[in-house]
Amino acid sequence: MATMADVARRAGVSVATVSHVLNGTRPVLPPTRQAVLDAVDALGYTPNTLARSLVTSRTRSIGLAVSAVSNPYFTEILQGVETAALEAGYSLLIADPHDDPRHERKVAQLLHERRVDGMIVAPSARPDDLVGYLRRHAVPTVFLDRLIDGGVPEDRPPGNGPDAVTSAGAPWFDQVCAGSAAPTARLVTHLAWLGHRRIGLIAGLPGLSTTHERVRGYREGLTAAGLSHDDRLLVSGNSASEGAEEATAALLSLPDPPTALVTANNAMTIGALRALRRHGRSVPDDMALCCFDDFAWADLFSPRLTAVAQPSRELGAQAVRLLLDRLAGPGRAPRTVRLPCTFVHRTSCGCPEEPGPAGTAGRTASSPLSEKGTTP
Repeated sequence: MATMADVARRAGVSVATVSHVLNGTRPVLPPTRQAVLDAVDALGYTPNTLARSLVTSRTRSIGLAVSAVSNPYFTEILQGVETAALEAGYSLLIADPHDDPRHERKVAQLLHERRVDGMIVAPSARPDDLVGYLRRHAVPTVFLDRLIDGGVPEDRPPGNGPDAVTSAGAPWFDQVCAGSAAPTARLVTHLAWLGHRRIGLIAGLPGLSTTHERVRGYREGLTAAGLSHDDRLLVSGNSASEGAEEATAALLSLPDPPTALVTANNAMTIGALRALRRHGRSVPDDMALCCFDDFAWADLFSPRLTAVAQPSRELGAQAVRLLLDRLAGPGRAPRTVRLPCTFVHRTSCGCPEEPGPAGTAGRTASSPLSEKGTTP
């Protein structure tokens, strides 16, 4: 079996240079780097990652805990995490916490026991046990998609957010998410601009920061459009298709049901569409529909779904970059990064298809969104 010394002799360099090339620990001139890589290929050398981890106390692995199985949105995030991690020379250990506060603490412990260098976690609505474990064990962690400071349940005592400092003075957690409030307000004001005065929201799981922010955006959109707030039009779908189906049915049973709906994630969009079909309502003729989360087949529905698209893969890649920065500088101040969404204008809102070339469908109009501005 070839050794690092064999690679160094064949490439005509030192063992230290081979190590720098393979581990990315120091810049190496391109010709020298290529000579090392050619020697690795010729000899079939495979680095002993276990031995290296014993020496460096690093495994070059990242633990990822997201509900990828139950939420297609996280599947795209996972792809972004995987690509960025592999480019940086890190492997992934993936676990699904199922959005269960009891299970996510166990998942974090299992990943930690496998000596991952750090974790990327989409926390549940009640992440206190998880946060406590990560703090006690000083695990470098990036919270993804759901924040644990702004937007947490209002009954949580102050001082438990990620910017809190340990007794040693070291902050632990960075965060990355997409903006939610302004994009949701944009959907509401767009529907109001089309003439709707009773606009419902199918909100997500209570306690998630994303739910909190999208509800806030819904209310801000109503205010910006000069519409009154009717609490009966704000219902929870618990971030699930089944919950949204029941919530939509409840809205349709009102004496004065809404004429337009905003759904707060992709799974709930499916549930709302199922309920509307079951009750004989067509979109957009009987009910205009806008949704938070664009997804691969949204453009294939009839009508095509007007949506807010989140930068899913970039969220995953940014989470990896934040974690690598944290590993390189454990004492740096924590950062929360928000990425802009995109308004994807199609036809489920009731707007006509944009004209395209003869024999083709109209084009989708898209525009970037940030946490500023709510114009239609």
